Amino acid sequence: MDSLQSTPPDLLEAQRRQARIDLAAAHRLAVLDDYHEAIDNHFTLLVPGRPRRFYLNEFGLHWGEVTASNLIEVAFDGEVVEGKGPADRSAICIHAPIHEATGAACVLHTHMPYCTALSQLEDMTVEMTGQGALQFNNRIAYDYDYNGFAHEHVEGERMAALMGDKVILMMANHGVVVTGDSVAQAYRRLYFLERACRTQLFSMWTGQRRRFVKEDVLERMRAQAGWKDPTMSMSGADYHFAALKRMLDRTQPDYAQ
Repeated sequence: MDSLQSTPPDLLEAQRRQARIDLAAAHRLAVLDDYHEAIDNHFTLLVPGRPRRFYLNEFGLHWGEVTASNLIEVAFDGEVVEGKGPADRSAICIHAPIHEATGAACVLHTHMPYCTALSQLEDMTVEMTGQGALQFNNRIAYDYDYNGFAHEHVEGERMAALMGDKVILMMANHGVVVTGDSVAQAYRRLYFLERACRTQLFSMWTGQRRRFVKEDVLERMRAQAGWKDPTMSMSGADYHFAALKRMLDRTQPDYAQ
């Protein structure tokens, strides 16, 4: 029996409620972290138990207004199947193909400042010069063909093909797409990617020679990244996101409404 069909309805409903809360939290956190562009850019999360559908912020709302209940549910073909308000065309054309091709549950697209600044350079490589960047070694794809607004699925399909098995797509002259198995994982990647780009640009601005991490250390880091601390009950991403949501609970509790 299909696992989705065997999931009790009350459990599915609880999973959908939590999915909405987490995605709404990510929007509010993006405002606090300066990753947003008011009403533009888009975060999506697959709907538990409903194939080929994702939650999306309603176009026209400032990200500081996004709540769990005003997220809309959108089919991969662009139809708004639950909620009110329009779905941004670029969100559909970028996110649906990436969700479908990569299997990622969460897809975050932003024009966050330092990452986007790096994307405007002829060489937009995220370099292995700082510890924060090392987790992304061999996990970033690069799209050097900026084609304007993504208003056709074929453009998203092109991006998805470029990503392959990578979890991040740096988009020339544009910004970034970051994926994950959960909102927590995707947002942690987004957070550390922006910090990695920031410190890289800071070091480049000194005009001095930069020190790259040696390949044998990168190999060691890859092995270390797979280690699970038996004393921890959650992943680092889950601890990180839970802490961020506690901050919101104190200052902006309406995000979960």
